[in-house]
Amino acid sequence: MCTVKLDDVLNDHSLRKSVVSDMRAGKVFVYPTDTIYGIGCNAENAQSVSRVREAKGRDSGNPFSVIAPSKEWIKKHTGVSDVNMKLISSMLPGPYTMIVPSVHSTPNPVVSGEKTIGIRMPRHPFSDLVSEAGVPFVTTSVNASGEMPITDVTCIPEEMKPFIDWIIDAGKISGSASRIFDMRSNDIKVVKRR
Repeated sequence: MCTVKLDDVLNDHSLRKSVVSDMRAGKVFVYPTDTIYGIGCNAENAQSVSRVREAKGRDSGNPFSVIAPSKEWIKKHTGVSDVNMKLISSMLPGPYTMIVPSVHSTPNPVVSGEKTIGIRMPRHPFSDLVSEAGVPFVTTSVNASGEMPITDVTCIPEEMKPFIDWIIDAGKISGSASRIFDMRSNDIKVVKRR
């Protein structure tokens, strides 16, 4: 497990290249967002997605959202309507999760049983690294299922650490979980977190 400061990753070309390469390769990261710290990996790598699921103690019936590498990726790899895509374009990046229909090219390891996928684009420099990697990146809170998410990497649960390859430390984050919008149809609904 390697812990690095976000500023170092953003400013050191060699380190940034290593981080982006390992993002593509499926390494598991703890990273900052505009809300809380997330844990994730390349959503197209089923083995890595399973490692994140195991780290959280989360069953396969509970899907993960992804940070999309671009708005173009959302349009190409989901079944979002043109009307909702315009709304998504105006809201993202931001502290929101959009539940949209999946399509055949949506990464299978993160598609729900209802054939949907949660999409995020945090307003945060880590999103630039996801864009550079060019892959959808699993995003879920750093906590065991049912526990409180963390806002400081010093609070990562010990039982999760064996599954983590990289920790991107941006200090303490003062945020709360993203707001969720169900965009499976043009009749958009706000989803309450459980």
